[in-house]
Order: sequence, then structure tokens, then C-alpha cells
Amino acid sequence: VQLVESGGDLVQPGGSLRISCAASGFTFSGYDMSWYRQAPGKERELVAVIVFTGASASYADSMNGRVIISRDNAKNTVYLQMNSLKPEDTAVYFCAACGEMSINPPMCVPRYWGQGTQVTVSS
Repeated sequence: VQLVESGGDLVQPGGSLRISCAASGFTFSGYDMSWYRQAPGKERELVAVIVFTGASASYADSMNGRVIISRDNAKNTVYLQMNSLKPEDTAVYFCAACGEMSINPPMCVPRYWGQGTQVTVSS
């Protein structure tokens, strides 16, 4: 099983970034997926979840309204589009395949983790 995040970068405040997570070694289309983030000195927190079909998604309060989670089951990839980025969004962003998940409220019990990709928001 592998989840490989990519696309992390240094972005100016107010900018946008899309990060990706490529999955292999398991049936990606059968799993609900999620994005988490962990800022320095803070606990890892949920950002967004998406059901296995891609038909529904929900977002934690921390970035709600500024991010969109999506997936392409043909490419075994989940994405996180981030807009209006702030310095406090600086973190390592992780994708996870959920063993259990809910949309309302957004919740994921991760079964598989990626290694993370660094997003830095700074001028």
C-alpha cells in the first residue's frame, strides 16, 4: 500500500495551490479518502473528507470555504485545491484512506497514511 503526496510548495499569502495524492496497492475506488494537516508544534487535524464515489465531500472548519477536495478514481488520485492561503495554513499535508468515515460531521478513521507534503505560506 502506498499513498504518495505531491505538489507542496512555498506560496505567497492569498495564493492558491493544488496538492495531489497518488494511491497504489489497494482498491482506491472502494475507499473514502481524506486530507489532514499538521502544523509545527500542533496536532494533526482533519481538513476534508470525500466519499469513495466522489459524490459527496465535507470540510472541517479550519479551511472550510477555501479548499475543495476531489478525486479521480481512474487515476487513483485524490486532490486538495487550496485557495486564499494564509500563513497559518503552513503545515505538512497528509492524505489518508479511511477505514470509517462520516460526512456530517466530517470524520475519518485512517487506515492508510501518506508521508506528507510540505505547504509553506509566506511572503
